[in-house]
Amino acid sequence: MSQEQFDAIMPYICSDLISMIVKKTGVSENEALSKLYASKLYATLEQEDTKLWQYSTDMLYALFEQEQTTGNIEFPDV
Repeated sequence: MSQEQFDAIMPYICSDLISMIVKKTGVSENEALSKLYASKLYATLEQEDTKLWQYSTDMLYALFEQEQTTGNIEFPDV
């Protein structure tokens, strides 16, 4: 995927993930945004070559929740 294409889809991925964080945890949208942007998951997600952008919103949320709970992320073998 080109960098231009990746840059175009990232806002949609983040928007869906932020919506799910709000829905599942009850935090405000701004707090969800802050938590996501401060996470290791986001740092990894914004690197196109990691291919995390291919994961479903449910999978990304599970990884986010795992990081919030344990401080670590164990990426599944897919």
